[in-house]
Amino acid sequence: MKHKFIAKRYWKDKSTPMGQVDELAKNYDDVINLSLGDPDLITHDIIIDNAFKDARQGHTKYTDFRGDPVLRKEIINYYREEYDLPVKDEEIFVAASGCLGMYLALEAILDDGDEVILQAPFFTPYPQQVELARGIPVPLNTYEEEDFQINIKRLESLITERTKALVINSPSNPTGNILSRQTLESIRNIAVKYDLIVISDDIYTSFSFNEPFIPIASIEGMKERTIIINSFSKNFTMTGWRIGNIIAPDYIIKVIQQINENVVFTAPSISQRGAIHALRNRNEIQPEMINEYKNRVFYAADRINRIPNMSVISPKGTFYLFVNIKKTGLSSIEASDAILKEAHVLTIPGIAFGDCGEGYVRIACTLGIDKLREAFDRIEKMNIFK
Repeated sequence: MKHKFIAKRYWKDKSTPMGQVDELAKNYDDVINLSLGDPDLITHDIIIDNAFKDARQGHTKYTDFRGDPVLRKEIINYYREEYDLPVKDEEIFVAASGCLGMYLALEAILDDGDEVILQAPFFTPYPQQVELARGIPVPLNTYEEEDFQINIKRLESLITERTKALVINSPSNPTGNILSRQTLESIRNIAVKYDLIVISDDIYTSFSFNEPFIPIASIEGMKERTIIINSFSKNFTMTGWRIGNIIAPDYIIKVIQQINENVVFTAPSISQRGAIHALRNRNEIQPEMINEYKNRVFYAADRINRIPNMSVISPKGTFYLFVNIKKTGLSSIEASDAILKEAHVLTIPGIAFGDCGEGYVRIACTLGIDKLREAFDRIEKMNIFK
């Protein structure tokens, strides 16, 4: 919006198809919303009950600037027990969401004009987050025919004297793909060769269906050049609690703390207490939830692959499916629009996740199988999918 009271850098509309879905959903009374990744399940009672018990006992004040010391200890225990990855207390910062964590990390490491290579298709806020930190986003395209793995030669070809960092996301939103150990080791070699830092968006670590999740920080030589962004939103269905954490070398954490003190001061105390109970009770909380989403995503993939002009690779992680609709001859926006108008099912066009997302639509399996069944029953009746 152009206005004298609006900063000129925001005069050009930067909204994306991702940002328009809320309004589109309101156009139909019977819409089945498979667009945004906000789980239909609510936070587990163990987390809710214990967090609010803690609130009544006085945990309603500012916490330590780097986060509740008890939560930091639980994060240390989690990484030791799950990944045999040693993390020191001074390497942890608790942030008011993973999204804020990503911005804080970028703000801490980037000088004006530094380039950040983004694994694409990417989580839609990444490019603008880089720009907010005065950096330059550089997409690194991945492709279905390459199993959405990062092509190392393509990565190396994008590196310039201004390249500062690489952002990876595995398991990936939107593709659901997981970077292999071989890919991670190749990324390590490039990071060391060009002295890069890797920001690893580890939001869906619990949703790795076929093999255990591998943190890139656990690859030899990578802990000292990795920033981990984590969140409780998806791994513990705590989207509204807005709580996450950053793991990075202590000198980066110190800068992140200084920046955050001028943004939100500290993460919400009650949310931090919820995160403590989530980690402590993860073996009771997570298995049923993970199994539910796994069943949904494999059901949806099977339905998709039985519909003409649609296909999807076998699910590996997350609760997203990146559906190939190229045989329809439509663009991703056209296909998503047709699915909404004819089937009253809301998806997100693949172009919202970067240019290499063209020819796809993303669906989020955040509704139960009954609703997914109804959605695909409607879609398979459409002419473009016959």
